[in-house]
Amino acid sequence: MNKEIVADSPNATPKLKMGEKLGFMTMSGSINIVYLFRNTYYLFFMTEVLRLPMSWAGLIVSFGLVFDAINDPAIGYWALNRRFKNGEYLRPFALWHAIPWAATVVLMFTDFGVSNRIAAAIAIIIFIFYETFNTTVGLPYNGMSGLATNRDSDRRSLNVFRNLGACIGSGVGALACLPLLRLFGALNSEGNLNPETAARGFIIVAFIMGVIMTVGCLIHYNTTKERVKQVSEEDERIEFMRAIKMLFKCRSWLCNAVFIIGYGIITMLLMSSLAYYATYVLGSTAAATMIQAAFLVANIAASFIVTPIDKRLGRRKTMMLTAVVAILGKIWFLANPFSAAAMYLNAITIGISVAGSFVLFNVNRNSIVDIIEADNGRRIDSMVATTDNLASKLATSGAMLLMTMLLSKAGYNADLAVQPDGVINVICFLIGWVTMITSVVMLVATYFLPIEKEFAEAVKKLKR
Repeated sequence: MNKEIVADSPNATPKLKMGEKLGFMTMSGSINIVYLFRNTYYLFFMTEVLRLPMSWAGLIVSFGLVFDAINDPAIGYWALNRRFKNGEYLRPFALWHAIPWAATVVLMFTDFGVSNRIAAAIAIIIFIFYETFNTTVGLPYNGMSGLATNRDSDRRSLNVFRNLGACIGSGVGALACLPLLRLFGALNSEGNLNPETAARGFIIVAFIMGVIMTVGCLIHYNTTKERVKQVSEEDERIEFMRAIKMLFKCRSWLCNAVFIIGYGIITMLLMSSLAYYATYVLGSTAAATMIQAAFLVANIAASFIVTPIDKRLGRRKTMMLTAVVAILGKIWFLANPFSAAAMYLNAITIGISVAGSFVLFNVNRNSIVDIIEADNGRRIDSMVATTDNLASKLATSGAMLLMTMLLSKAGYNADLAVQPDGVINVICFLIGWVTMITSVVMLVATYFLPIEKEFAEAVKKLKR
């Protein structure tokens, strides 16, 4: 069997043009601006600007992530059984929900000048709205590459462009954020927090990010199209438990979901811990920017080699390779976590691993929809994306709670210029050992992934 999964046939959709691929890239960029900005700075904003206790801030983020996890399959199931007036399932979400989503991001980085208790309550409410719109905007983000085309080569290409967009968005959210925060007074010239004007600086930068991501969503809506139609003529409402059974009968979905869980934990821990590592281990919050730059450069470079490696080795072996790269890159950091060079190598190898992981698990999602359709006669694009997100976000929430609880127990105190040794050890443990163990789990999950075999059988059944 050809190592490359191919779905091109007389019934295949037309080859995608560059303009549509760029439309996917812009939406990915807009989403990842807020993703990295929020992941890197939100916990930091709550503890350093709002002055909330670390344990409170951790509970707020964990609650938001748990709500988002539960919210995902509920919204995915709702989307599964409805159509917009133009007959489409997912694309219009990018049009109607972009502005409300951007507004919640601005509110997340707003200091309302109230007591800690009220600030915490407001933060939880805003987080709920943020995660709701994050899910609805995420539906076209995660599902449209499967509806835009049924060509496996085009799906892989779309996800490469999505990853490039993610890198660009991450670059805007991370690299541009520091000078913007300095420009608007949130940080001083040394790159450390300026308590007097930090609140104003954060809200202005959040507003700029919101505008950019809204524009990206609107560009995506106007450059893409849903083309893949369900093979079966059945159009009755799918019961929730039936949809869940469809998923759990698919071994590829189960293995891919475990892989996605690991991806979510690794990226969250790196981005959420990085500001603290830079501030209290390397001695400057600004150092996080250069480490993020190394991560992004490696990620972009790796995006261009994912396709040829996938063609040569096959999907399963290529995904295993991404996990191995992440594991090997942590050895030096585990031996000397206080070495800046070791941290750079760790970030670079994670960047390489994340690039391949993102492209391939998303192509797998598109293939899994086809596998399920071949077995059951129904497409469940929105459920495939949202249910494995449920597991990933629950695990990510647990990792965030673990991080904040460990830091709090170790004696973290934002008023201290130098943190206790226990805090430093916890930060290094999270970036090193926890991500190492997670990468090993991803490697094992991929070893049992039967995506190539199951998709080849689905293509024959669907006669594409």
